[in-house]
Amino acid sequence: MSESLPAAPNREPDLDDDFSAGLSAERWVASYLPQWTTPERARAHYTVVAEGIQLRIYADQLDWRIEDAPLRVSNLQTGVYSGPVGSTRGTHRHRADLVVRTPTPQRLLFAPSRGHVEITVSASRSVDCMVAAWLVGTEHRSPVESGEICIFEIDADAIGATTSARTGVKAHHDPNLTTDMAEVTLPFNASAPHTWTVVWGEGQTVIGCEGRIVRRIAQAPDYPLFLMIDLFETGPRGGNYPKTATVHRVRGWH
Repeated sequence: MSESLPAAPNREPDLDDDFSAGLSAERWVASYLPQWTTPERARAHYTVVAEGIQLRIYADQLDWRIEDAPLRVSNLQTGVYSGPVGSTRGTHRHRADLVVRTPTPQRLLFAPSRGHVEITVSASRSVDCMVAAWLVGTEHRSPVESGEICIFEIDADAIGATTSARTGVKAHHDPNLTTDMAEVTLPFNASAPHTWTVVWGEGQTVIGCEGRIVRRIAQAPDYPLFLMIDLFETGPRGGNYPKTATVHRVRGWH
């Protein structure tokens, strides 16, 4: 990490949340892709703490979908979209077998087509956990507007004196994108607070951490994207509960 990230825009953010006032329903949907499952399975578990908002996985938390077990998740996202029950229309069709089980009214709370986003987070070191942040195509205009900017995916067992993270672009159903993911090494322990940044537009995506560029990719989605911040548990139940990750602050500019 040698090159400095571009500076944030010189104006007030369109989204700025340190969660000190609690979780705002005007900014966040506290549910993980609710259209593909049922409300209780999708519901985020969290606690507002002095440092921000602590996403939580509990020992008795339901799997997101029975078909995907073991997979438990607590997620915040900046909007939601789905088609009718039984359809395949909805945000983030990341599996071929997804159909709408719970139709959800369209909400575009923060869905820029290009912009600058900063996320300060402390990753989880709990067994079988991953913390991630993505910008995903809303798909409310077209199912091909489905590409993803993977800002970071950090597995608990990849955290130590240095941290490995996955980052890049995923095409999904967008024929104009090519999946380009890579693993990067960060020179710090990511369970302490650290700030990730993504800047995208005009055919380029720049992803960085702690003020330094980690990836520069010559492509970018050019349609509305929701921001998603997630804590996953992907293995069998075990270890100490609740399993947690803390989101300290999120800032975003259209």
